[in-house]
Amino acid sequence: MASQEAKLLSDFLLTPASLRDFMTPRQFADIFPQAHRANPAVQDLYRELHRLRDKDVDLVRHAIAHEVKRSKQLRREYAKERRRADDATVAGLDSVALQMEEEFSGDSRKTPHSLHTVHSSIDEACTTLEAQIADMEQENQTALSEVQEAVGALSDLRHGRFAQSAGGEDIGQEVLATLKRLEAVCTNTAE
Repeated sequence: MASQEAKLLSDFLLTPASLRDFMTPRQFADIFPQAHRANPAVQDLYRELHRLRDKDVDLVRHAIAHEVKRSKQLRREYAKERRRADDATVAGLDSVALQMEEEFSGDSRKTPHSLHTVHSSIDEACTTLEAQIADMEQENQTALSEVQEAVGALSDLRHGRFAQSAGGEDIGQEVLATLKRLEAVCTNTAE
C-alpha cells in the first residue's frame, strides 16, 4: 500500500501529467496557422513533446520514490532521537520543565541534562535573576528618590517654606517645572 506522502505527491504532481491527458494531437495542430496544420513536422513535434513530457514525469516519479525513502529514514531518526530524549530524563525533573528551560535559556543542548548540568544551569539562572533583580531595585530606588524630591519641593511650596530661586524665576514657573519633572519621572517608571 502506498504511503500517504507518496499518494499526496503523486496526486499533486503527476495527475494529469501526460501530454495526451490534456491535449490531443488535433488540439495541438490547431495551435498552428491554418497553412501549417497538415505539415508532418507538427505531428513529429507533438510526438517529441510527448516523449519529453513522459521523460519528465518519470523523473518526478523517481524523485517522489526517493523522497518517500528519505522521509522514512527521517521518521526513524526522529523516533530514535525522541526515545533517547524520553529515556534521558532526570529523576524528579519534569521533561516539559526541562524543555522550557532550554527554550528560555537559548541553550540548545545536543545532550540531555545530567544531574550536574542541571545544577550548574540552575545556579547560572539564579545568578542572572539576582543580578536582574538588583538592577530593578536600583532603578526603583532612583525613581523613588526623584519622586520624593519632587513631592518635597511641592510640599515646601504648599506650606510656604520655599527659598527664592537663585535665577530669579517666577514661583509659578518653578512650580510648573517641578510638576513637569514629577510627571516625567512617573511616566518613565510606568513604562
